[in-house]
Amino acid sequence: MSTPFELDMHSEYLRADLFLAMGQPTEAARILTAVVEAEPENEAALELLARAYFGSAQLHRAEETLGRLVELAPANGWARRALARTLERQSRPDDAAVHHRVADALGAA
Repeated sequence: MSTPFELDMHSEYLRADLFLAMGQPTEAARILTAVVEAEPENEAALELLARAYFGSAQLHRAEETLGRLVELAPANGWARRALARTLERQSRPDDAAVHHRVADALGAA
Protein backbone atom coordinates (compact mmCIF):
# COMPACT_ATOMS: atom_id res chain seq x y z
CA MET A 1 0.00 0.00 0.00
CA SER A 2 1.38 3.43 -0.87
CA THR A 3 1.68 6.30 1.55
CA PRO A 4 0.23 9.78 0.96
CA PHE A 5 3.80 11.05 0.49
CA GLU A 6 4.33 8.58 -2.38
CA LEU A 7 1.07 9.68 -3.95
CA ASP A 8 2.14 13.31 -3.66
CA MET A 9 5.47 12.55 -5.36
CA HIS A 10 3.65 10.73 -8.13
CA SER A 11 1.26 13.66 -8.55
CA GLU A 12 4.22 16.06 -8.67
CA TYR A 13 5.90 13.87 -11.29
CA LEU A 14 2.74 13.96 -13.42
CA ARG A 15 2.43 17.72 -12.95
CA ALA A 16 6.05 18.19 -14.06
CA ASP A 17 5.45 15.96 -17.08
CA LEU A 18 2.51 18.19 -18.01
CA PHE A 19 4.62 21.35 -17.69
CA LEU A 20 7.29 19.79 -19.90
CA ALA A 21 4.69 18.81 -22.49
CA MET A 22 3.37 22.40 -22.43
CA GLY A 23 6.83 23.73 -23.25
CA GLN A 24 7.70 24.93 -19.76
CA PRO A 25 10.85 22.93 -18.94
CA THR A 26 12.10 25.34 -16.27
CA GLU A 27 8.93 24.89 -14.21
CA ALA A 28 9.09 21.13 -14.77
CA ALA A 29 12.68 21.07 -13.50
CA ARG A 30 11.72 23.06 -10.42
CA ILE A 31 9.03 20.53 -9.52
CA LEU A 32 11.16 17.51 -10.34
CA THR A 33 14.05 18.64 -8.18
CA ALA A 34 11.94 17.90 -5.10
CA VAL A 35 10.78 14.57 -6.53
CA VAL A 36 14.36 13.46 -7.19
CA GLU A 37 15.47 14.63 -3.74
CA ALA A 38 12.73 12.47 -2.21
CA GLU A 39 13.42 9.51 -4.50
CA PRO A 40 17.05 9.79 -5.68
CA GLU A 41 17.06 6.41 -7.43
CA ASN A 42 13.80 6.91 -9.31
CA GLU A 43 14.96 6.47 -12.91
CA ALA A 44 11.78 7.88 -14.44
CA ALA A 45 12.06 11.06 -12.38
CA LEU A 46 15.76 11.43 -13.24
CA GLU A 47 14.99 10.98 -16.94
CA LEU A 48 12.23 13.58 -16.89
CA LEU A 49 14.44 15.98 -14.91
CA ALA A 50 17.25 15.54 -17.44
CA ARG A 51 14.81 16.24 -20.28
CA ALA A 52 13.63 19.39 -18.48
CA TYR A 53 17.19 20.60 -17.93
CA PHE A 54 18.12 19.87 -21.55
CA GLY A 55 14.97 21.59 -22.78
CA SER A 56 15.77 24.71 -20.78
CA ALA A 57 19.45 24.69 -21.88
CA GLN A 58 20.70 23.96 -18.38
CA LEU A 59 23.31 21.71 -19.90
CA HIS A 60 25.59 21.27 -16.91
CA ARG A 61 22.64 20.16 -14.78
CA ALA A 62 21.42 17.91 -17.59
CA GLU A 63 24.88 16.33 -17.79
CA GLU A 64 24.96 15.72 -14.02
CA THR A 65 21.48 14.23 -14.00
CA LEU A 66 22.14 12.00 -17.00
CA GLY A 67 25.41 10.90 -15.41
CA ARG A 68 23.48 9.79 -12.32
CA LEU A 69 20.98 7.97 -14.52
CA VAL A 70 23.77 6.18 -16.42
CA GLU A 71 25.31 5.15 -13.08
CA LEU A 72 21.97 3.68 -11.95
CA ALA A 73 21.19 2.05 -15.30
CA PRO A 74 24.35 1.59 -17.42
CA ALA A 75 22.37 -0.23 -20.13
CA ASN A 76 19.89 2.62 -20.61
CA GLY A 77 20.52 3.48 -24.26
CA TRP A 78 18.27 6.53 -24.15
CA ALA A 79 20.26 8.01 -21.26
CA ARG A 80 23.54 7.32 -23.07
CA ARG A 81 22.30 9.01 -26.25
CA ALA A 82 20.90 11.99 -24.31
CA LEU A 83 24.18 12.36 -22.42
CA ALA A 84 26.10 12.29 -25.71
CA ARG A 85 23.86 15.00 -27.17
CA THR A 86 24.23 17.10 -24.03
CA LEU A 87 28.01 16.84 -24.27
CA GLU A 88 27.87 17.76 -27.97
CA ARG A 89 25.90 20.90 -27.14
CA GLN A 90 28.70 21.80 -24.75
CA SER A 91 31.27 21.43 -27.57
CA ARG A 92 32.70 18.20 -26.13
CA PRO A 93 32.54 15.82 -29.11
CA ASP A 94 35.25 13.47 -27.83
CA ASP A 95 33.39 12.89 -24.55
CA ALA A 96 30.13 12.49 -26.48
CA ALA A 97 31.58 9.88 -28.85
CA VAL A 98 32.04 7.38 -26.02
CA HIS A 99 28.36 7.54 -25.08
CA HIS A 100 27.23 7.47 -28.72
CA ARG A 101 29.18 4.22 -29.19
CA VAL A 102 27.59 2.64 -26.13
CA ALA A 103 24.12 3.82 -27.22
CA ASP A 104 24.74 2.33 -30.67
CA ALA A 105 25.79 -0.97 -29.11
CA LEU A 106 22.62 -0.96 -27.02
CA GLY A 107 20.51 -0.32 -30.12
CA ALA A 108 19.29 3.09 -28.96
CA ALA A 109 17.73 5.37 -31.57
